[in-house]
Amino acid sequence: MSRSNSTPDARKIPLKDASPKGFSQTGQALYQKRDKVYARHITGIFQTLRWITVWATLGLYFILPWIQWSGRQAVLFDLPERKFYIFGLTFFPQDFLLLAGVLMISAFALFFFTVFAGRVWCGYACPQTVWTSAFMWVERIIEGDRNARIKLDKQPRNTAKTAKRSLKYTIWLLMSFITGFTFVGYFTPIRALGFDIAAFQLDVWGVFWLAFFTVMTFLNAGWLREQVCIYMCPYARFQSVMFDRDTLIVTYDAARGEARGKRKKAADPKALDLGDCVDCQLCVQVCPTGIDIRNGLQYECIGCAACIDACDSIMDQMNYPRGLIRYSTENRVEKQPAKILRPRLIGYGLVTLVLLAGFGWRLISRVPVELDVSRDRTALYRENFDGQIENVYTLHIQNKTQETHSYTLSFGGLNGATLDAPKNIRARAGEQVTITATVSATPESIPSPNIRVQLTLQALDDPAISVTQESRFLSPRR
Repeated sequence: MSRSNSTPDARKIPLKDASPKGFSQTGQALYQKRDKVYARHITGIFQTLRWITVWATLGLYFILPWIQWSGRQAVLFDLPERKFYIFGLTFFPQDFLLLAGVLMISAFALFFFTVFAGRVWCGYACPQTVWTSAFMWVERIIEGDRNARIKLDKQPRNTAKTAKRSLKYTIWLLMSFITGFTFVGYFTPIRALGFDIAAFQLDVWGVFWLAFFTVMTFLNAGWLREQVCIYMCPYARFQSVMFDRDTLIVTYDAARGEARGKRKKAADPKALDLGDCVDCQLCVQVCPTGIDIRNGLQYECIGCAACIDACDSIMDQMNYPRGLIRYSTENRVEKQPAKILRPRLIGYGLVTLVLLAGFGWRLISRVPVELDVSRDRTALYRENFDGQIENVYTLHIQNKTQETHSYTLSFGGLNGATLDAPKNIRARAGEQVTITATVSATPESIPSPNIRVQLTLQALDDPAISVTQESRFLSPRR
């Protein structure tokens, strides 16, 4: 006899979810306590290169706003005046296309290097990496290396521990303040900013931004550290889309390293049925994000190569060949054919080169004066006492150089027309001048009621500075 669908199946054992609160169905904690990373100091070829990059980046950042150029700050983004000064160039809101070009070049260059060499930007030049490395350097000097910091954390609070922590936080705060001060100094003249701070005359917005960047630097580089790279940075999330099997990444050669195991230096690993990995855990201890590179490629890896230098040092001690952990590609590690030039890499490279060429041409051909011409909208044309037809134009002229210039205006496109405008138009550096120009012509000399004409502005002291704008000359139908 068949059983009704509404009757419960007596053969089924009732199940109850006994997972701890806060666990997902995958078995991973949704609210996992952070495991603090105690990165161990290591030296090596890649770490030397990394520190050169760190100190060069920090030096450029802190020194650049103090450089003077023609009596003013060499690099200054003056937002209230809407002027960007970069050494001998001055950029205005009208130059937005140049800014867009810089952003596009940066994006495609990042794509290109990601496809070619993975997260090399993150490991060597990212501001988060640079400032975190500087903060960790201070921490190591004051509290010691990895084991000493672990021991210090486990100690109860005492005078020595309080003194070390207070000194560390004080130096961190000072570094954060100098970082915030320098950043604000890119948008406000840094010398004047320093005097305002010393005299306690900084305005509300200045205090806000200075405090904001000081606090954020302290938190990001001092406290959050690897958490920014793992959870906050979007680059870590979409990098896997850009990787392929020929991308240069930090890899562990499992075929050579497994099986892992400790052994004496003189022991033959083959006789012990072991690989070259001595399972010293040094590659894990030096990792700034706390991962084990032997588990394969992970999105937390920033490509800093600390594990490579650490592993090479152990290989040297054991008289094994270097390169158990190395920069390589998945195909090369698996002894598969490798390709350096791939369609995606070539595409990103070509787009980057085209954008660079366009940006360079735009920058070289940029005329350092802006001319905007608008016709009088209240009257399309008018007839003067001499019977001539007049058109009135309003000209907005902006000197985009860092020197004062005098300009002259000329008119073309209508034979026999006369121009009534100032003979000498003077504009100081960055100044915008508005003038009115009147063009008149006899009715007989006007071939049609709507004529395309040109107004040309040229610097008197520099013939190379010249710009032409088109407009229309209107007259009654005959």
